[in-house]
Amino acid sequence: MKQFFKNLFDDNNTINEKAVVGFIAFFMLVIALIVDLVTGYMGNPLIINEFIFDGFMVIILGSFGIASVDKFMNKKGSKTEEKSDEELG
Repeated sequence: MKQFFKNLFDDNNTINEKAVVGFIAFFMLVIALIVDLVTGYMGNPLIINEFIFDGFMVIILGSFGIASVDKFMNKKGSKTEEKSDEELG
């Protein structure tokens, strides 16, 4: 675990930090859903402020959206680099 955090904060790593943050936020929402279901079954309401829920949703959508766009742009950029290398021959 110590090595994972060391690699996470290293400048030259293969870990996508945006995906890690999105996964953690998604995991927190799943925990809140499970707790809400359990407390609802027991007859007690679980009150989650709307701005907290919306904040987690924005973090999830933002991190996965940015990661997807980043992946798409890097894929497109690598094709352009391959073409320019072929043209230089």
